[in-house]
Amino acid sequence: MSDKRVLVTGAAGYVGRLVVAALAKHDDVAAVVALDVAPTPDAERAAGVSYVEMSVCDDGLSALVKEHAIDTIVHLASVLRPPKDAGDDLAYRVDVLGTRNVLDAALAGGVQKLVVTSSGAAYGYHADNPNWLDEEDPVRGNAEFAYSHHKRLIEEMLAEARAQHPELKQLIFRPGTVLGHTVNSPVTDLFERPVMLGILGSPSPFVFIWDEDVVECIIRGVLGDQTGIYNLAGDGALTPREIARVLHKPFVPVPAAVLGAALGLLRRLGKSSYGPEQVKFLQYRPVLSNARLKHEFGYEPKLTSRQAFERFVQGRRHAS
Repeated sequence: MSDKRVLVTGAAGYVGRLVVAALAKHDDVAAVVALDVAPTPDAERAAGVSYVEMSVCDDGLSALVKEHAIDTIVHLASVLRPPKDAGDDLAYRVDVLGTRNVLDAALAGGVQKLVVTSSGAAYGYHADNPNWLDEEDPVRGNAEFAYSHHKRLIEEMLAEARAQHPELKQLIFRPGTVLGHTVNSPVTDLFERPVMLGILGSPSPFVFIWDEDVVECIIRGVLGDQTGIYNLAGDGALTPREIARVLHKPFVPVPAAVLGAALGLLRRLGKSSYGPEQVKFLQYRPVLSNARLKHEFGYEPKLTSRQAFERFVQGRRHAS
């Protein structure tokens, strides 16, 4: 029987809470340390888990890893939507410098395996992206999109560590848009608007992965021997027009130049934090192939992209 001792960063986040709960129930896990700068409410705490309020940037992280004899780190901490009152560099400090601190703590503490959630956004939003992105395609996260750029920097950092420290095994997941009954993200915000916008002449497909599939892959990664990099996405993809049909909302295709000009004006007027760069976010979405996940990692997502989106919409309707 395995006796994994696991540290989970970003443990108070949406996926983090699900991963901690799943690990806490697993017979092959001897200890779970849930780390987050935000406290986890008592009602949401899993039995037997050690909850620690600490930033991934904290100098005490190495000591914590050694104190709990951690052999596996699941690194989920990231800033997807910075608070309005946060400094401009918060996301960089947590995403990039925090990952460096986690990596250093893992090496100093003799951790055997590091499981990291990157993102499909690491590939970047580019006109020459292939129709289906494979893990061998380069990560080219756009500098104008902080989240995408940070994921690129993180992956470059991890690649360097793999070359210099092969003793630390790495398993990296690149999820598409994660959906669940209560998930909220900048992408799901698009689906709450009165109309579904699209870029005229661009199919711009979305790929989705259900939260339970994400958690199952992470748990398998913790307990198994798999290493490498894997896209996380359900089969297939949905265009904005197809998404509008599921939502029973109008689909409005807008010329890229018109939308870019409108966003630029709104930002200058202080009506929007988004600018013309957001056109790329809609126009050149990275579409992830899950072939390697299925054939090499050995996991078949339970829900396709369409099924995940339909379940997400059904959950929203039942909650309203």
